[in-house]
Amino acid sequence: MKDFKYYAPTEVVFGEQSEEQVARLVKKYGGTKVLVHYGGKSAERSGLLGKICGLLTEGGIAFVSLGGVVPNPRLSLAKQGIELCRREGVNFILAIGGGSVIDSAKCIAYGVCMEGDVWDVYLGNATPTAMLPVGCVLTIPAAGSEMSESSVITNEDGDVKLGYSNNLSRPKFAIMNPRRTFTLPPYQTAAGVTDMMMHTMERYFTKDDDMDFTTDIAEAMLRSIKTAVFAVLRNPENYRYRAQIMWGGSLMHNGLTGCGITDDWATHQLEHELSGMFDVTHGAGLAAIWPSWARYVMHENLSRFVRFAVNVMDVPNDFTDPEGTALRGIEAMERFYHAIGMPTSIRELIGRDVTDDEIREMARKCSRDYTATCGALRVLHADDMEAIYRMAR
Repeated sequence: MKDFKYYAPTEVVFGEQSEEQVARLVKKYGGTKVLVHYGGKSAERSGLLGKICGLLTEGGIAFVSLGGVVPNPRLSLAKQGIELCRREGVNFILAIGGGSVIDSAKCIAYGVCMEGDVWDVYLGNATPTAMLPVGCVLTIPAAGSEMSESSVITNEDGDVKLGYSNNLSRPKFAIMNPRRTFTLPPYQTAAGVTDMMMHTMERYFTKDDDMDFTTDIAEAMLRSIKTAVFAVLRNPENYRYRAQIMWGGSLMHNGLTGCGITDDWATHQLEHELSGMFDVTHGAGLAAIWPSWARYVMHENLSRFVRFAVNVMDVPNDFTDPEGTALRGIEAMERFYHAIGMPTSIRELIGRDVTDDEIREMARKCSRDYTATCGALRVLHADDMEAIYRMAR
C-alpha cells in the first residue's frame, strides 16, 4: 500500500437550482472581472450562456466572453484567451461546458500568470507557480476536469495532444445541474461514460492489491455507472440517472479511486495520439484502445483482471482457468462498449484501416521520439506502444 495524500478542494454545488449561485461563488473566490469561456452554439441555444451572463450582471460582476472551444481543445484559442485576459484585466475564469472548455480555461489561467509560452507547461519545460482561479458550470459530464488537477490541450502545430497535472488547477467551484445534460446525444453520453470509467480503470489496474477500500469504491462506481448509462440511453430525461452520471464523472477523476495505489494512464496516453492524429472523440478512442492494452498487459497482474471480470462485468469465476476468466472479462467489456455505441478497434473508430506509417508515427509521438515510456502496470516502450496499436487496428 502506498502512502498518499488526498486533496479535493473544489466546492460542489449540485442540483436543479445550482446555477443561481454563480455570482455569489465568483465573488467568494475573488472574481471581479471574469472571462466567460464556452464552446459552440449549444450554450447559446440552450439559454444557459445568457442566464449565466445575466446572473453575473445582476451580481455586479463585469465580464468578457470567449467562445469557440472544440473537442480536443486547441492551443491557439487558449492563447487568444490569454491575450484577452491580460488586455481586459480579467482575474477569474468561468468555464461553461464540459471537459474541453474547462481544460482550455485552465490553460488560459496558467498562461496569464506566467512569462513565455504556455505550451512549455505541457511539454514539461516550465512549472507554473500561480494561475488565475477557475470556476465551472458543468454541462457535459465526462472528463472530470471540474474537480481534477488535470488539463489536456492539442497543439495544431504537429497535431500533438498533451496533458498536464497540477493541484493549482483544481477549480474553486463546480456548479452541476443534471437537467443541463438531458439534451446530450446518445453518442456523446456514451463517450462521456467511457471516459469517466477509464479514469477509474486507469487506477484500478495496478500491481497494488492491498488497498481494499479503494478497490471496493472503484468497483461500486463502475457498476453504478454501467447501470446509469443504459437507463439514460433508454430515457434521456431520467433525472435520477443523469445525476448519477454527473456526480460519478467527478468522483471518478478527483483522486478518490487512486488513494494508496499506483496508477497507470497508458490507455489515455495511447489514445491522445489517436485524438491528435484523427481528431476523434476522446471517450470513443479510449474504447478502441483499452481491450488491446488489456490483453497485452493482463499477465502483469492476472488476479486483478479476474477480479474486474467477476466483480464489475459479472463474469462467472472459473477458478480452474484464471486466464480464461480474465479474457472473458475483457470480452464482456467489449460487448458493453458495443451495446452503448462505442468502437473496440481503430478501424471502427475512424472508418478505415490505420496504416503502418500512422501506427509508427503515433508510437513515435507517444514515446516523445523514443525517449519516454508510459504505463505502470507494465512500462511500455515505443515497440510496446506500436504492438498495442497494431492489436487495436
